[in-house]
Amino acid sequence: MTTMEKVKVLIIGSGPAGYTAAIYTSRANLQPVLYEGIEPGGQLTTTTEVENFPGYPEGISGPEMMADIRRQAERFGAELRSGIITRVDLSSRPFHVVVDGDKEIETESVIISTGASAKYLGLESEARFRGQGVSACATCDGFFYRKKDVAVVGGGDTACEEATYLASLCRKVYLIVRKPFLRASKAMQERVFNTENIEVLFEHNTVEVLGDDMMGVSGALLRKNDGTEHKIDISGFFLAIGHHPNTELFAGQIELDAEGYIKTVPGTSRTNIEGVFAAGDVKDPHYRQAITAAGSGCIAALDCERFLLK
Repeated sequence: MTTMEKVKVLIIGSGPAGYTAAIYTSRANLQPVLYEGIEPGGQLTTTTEVENFPGYPEGISGPEMMADIRRQAERFGAELRSGIITRVDLSSRPFHVVVDGDKEIETESVIISTGASAKYLGLESEARFRGQGVSACATCDGFFYRKKDVAVVGGGDTACEEATYLASLCRKVYLIVRKPFLRASKAMQERVFNTENIEVLFEHNTVEVLGDDMMGVSGALLRKNDGTEHKIDISGFFLAIGHHPNTELFAGQIELDAEGYIKTVPGTSRTNIEGVFAAGDVKDPHYRQAITAAGSGCIAALDCERFLLK
């Protein structure tokens, strides 16, 4: 027997965007209900050290920071629930949502903060060293590899950007590119080729990330397209092969861009459906930082509050 629950604000997804939206909507007395999804706390729960979020002068671990923001949302009365939204119907208000395949909810408004997932190569060793030398965010983690040797995987603009950023901190940067050319824009390519401590390894694939559980990453085994293999010594292994926004649930209902990110009205969190708002990495292919996600969670909450007041 399914039970129908009625709520004012439903927040889908946790992370800095979802939790911040929960802080603001609960302080506005809108009694938000937030479902935390597959990864409570979002991508930051896989980050060891966060040093660039204001208010933590000594830095803080990703999981600790998310626990802090979560507690803050709870303090103001947000209802945070574990569970996964399995179906949404945004064709008419109130919107209809199904949780874990059976629980039904009717909601007057929705804030989507389901985030994005970094694309990985799918190696067992890569998963083992995630947070121990394997990272998908150079601006988050590059600082920890100052004066060390690192590798970046990818041949597009993001990979070239991350490689040049890391080159300003690290002793040496290997750029591992599967193809015999870079896909990046001409300007980005020139920047890479003009940076002395970047070595581009064309036609190379990563076979394995090397290291041990005590020290983390110590190298990578690469295979050239002609079949020859060789090792490189590195302390950090950065993935820059793109992100994948978690929007499958909304495809066909909300306007998405070519990459699958939710389109919002510029300068707002409003989607093409009145009463549905988007915050964080699910709508942001450019910045992808904890602070920008939190800021957009605030924007979504304020937009949602104004919408409900109308």
